[in-house]
Amino acid sequence: MERDIFELRAQDGAGRIGELTVPRAGVTVETPALLPVVNPHVVTVEPSRLESEFGAEILITNSYILYKSDDFRDEALDVGLHELLEFDGAIMTDSGSFQLAEYGEITVTTEEILQFQHDIGSDIGTPVDIPTPPDVDHEQAEDELAVTQERLELAETVDVGDMLVNAPVQGSTYPDLREEAGRHAYGTSLDVFPVGAVVPLMNEYRYGDMVEMVAGAKRGLGADAPVHLFGAGHPMMFALAVAMGCDLFDSAAYALYARDDRYLTVRGTEQLDDLEYFPCSCPICANNTPEEIRSLDDREREEQLAEHNLHVTYEEIRTIKQAIRSGNLLELVENRARAHPAMLDGYRALVEQSSQLERADPASKGTFFYLSSESAYRPEVVRHHERLSRLNPEGRVLLTEGNPSGRYDESWNVVPPFGPFPRALSETYPLTAEVPDRMDVDGFESAARGVARLVEENPETEFTLAHRGWPESAIRHVPQTVHIVDLDDV
Repeated sequence: MERDIFELRAQDGAGRIGELTVPRAGVTVETPALLPVVNPHVVTVEPSRLESEFGAEILITNSYILYKSDDFRDEALDVGLHELLEFDGAIMTDSGSFQLAEYGEITVTTEEILQFQHDIGSDIGTPVDIPTPPDVDHEQAEDELAVTQERLELAETVDVGDMLVNAPVQGSTYPDLREEAGRHAYGTSLDVFPVGAVVPLMNEYRYGDMVEMVAGAKRGLGADAPVHLFGAGHPMMFALAVAMGCDLFDSAAYALYARDDRYLTVRGTEQLDDLEYFPCSCPICANNTPEEIRSLDDREREEQLAEHNLHVTYEEIRTIKQAIRSGNLLELVENRARAHPAMLDGYRALVEQSSQLERADPASKGTFFYLSSESAYRPEVVRHHERLSRLNPEGRVLLTEGNPSGRYDESWNVVPPFGPFPRALSETYPLTAEVPDRMDVDGFESAARGVARLVEENPETEFTLAHRGWPESAIRHVPQTVHIVDLDDV
């Protein structure tokens, strides 16, 4: 079904800037967006300050906690969430599924919790799904997914007015189930699509598995489906998740980490006790030293660290948005991937999905920067190889890293990692790429695969490859029908 609440404004890879219209709140949220988690029982940074000082357009709180609260249930029903939390933006509520995953049971049904969320003024509500943990057997994941799908269909029957409703996408660590779940969820009349039960993966730094789960879900979802990565609160992995097509992130990390004297950066997490200098220029870090923050009492230190954690998290969201606008999101992901081996696993898993990403990636954008061996597998390279089937060189054709030759009917350039292309295309994207002089093996092998693709598509054409010192592993990819000349030996 067609959805008119989410409109794309810019795209790079599968990452996008979008506008999510939240009718009940009367606001439009620009994505990618962070939803700070607010627990009314333990407020570290007041929601009004999240809005006025950090620019929060949307936040998330747990309706099940309110439902069970002697302190807040009646007040929430009486004055509504926005007045209770003193927040004018959009408010999403979770249903208790997290508590179900943690403690094994909750005392509320999908109908009851959706009605409660509507009654307290939630703008985006959530049914009670089954968050199947990673690595269970396929049969359990399939059975629990079936229960979640029944509850999504039940959620469609609840009259919630103009409150949007989440349709969680489950399926444990099985991409086939995630794809099925995404397709089913997208076929409902529900509105926002959280990829659920990935927190255990992130807690264990299994970013490669996380990418595969998101990729599966995205294959089942339409392009107009706003995707929420439930529980993804660390700024280190936001760029990776956005590049896979996630639009919303909720974070309790800013407060939970601060409680344990942990200091967030886009390169990972630091312990306050280990810092002599703050590597940040946010208001907290610019106006204090680590020693001064350590000297504060527990509550004030927690608040100051939470504010820093929010500043660095929102800064990363803005950095990602600008990267999408500039067309260099994958370069940003590559940069972030060098901060931690698990992030590198995630990036490698991302480029393994390049054929999927290529379908959403703009055909033209800023300069392609080749930054590592993983760059040889990016969507732009995949697209170039696929488009070689459209070209029809004839006669005797020279593919060269050197100068053209009049002894051939045509002289084409060949440049790692892309491979061959007509010289007339040398000023078009991505063939204007900035590549290192000391190219790695993956780049040469990728170029050789491009040569093989062109030869395969044009069996009647006679090709000569004139290269400069390509490694033997790359030469092995070149068909034996191609005459090969090493220009370094000429």
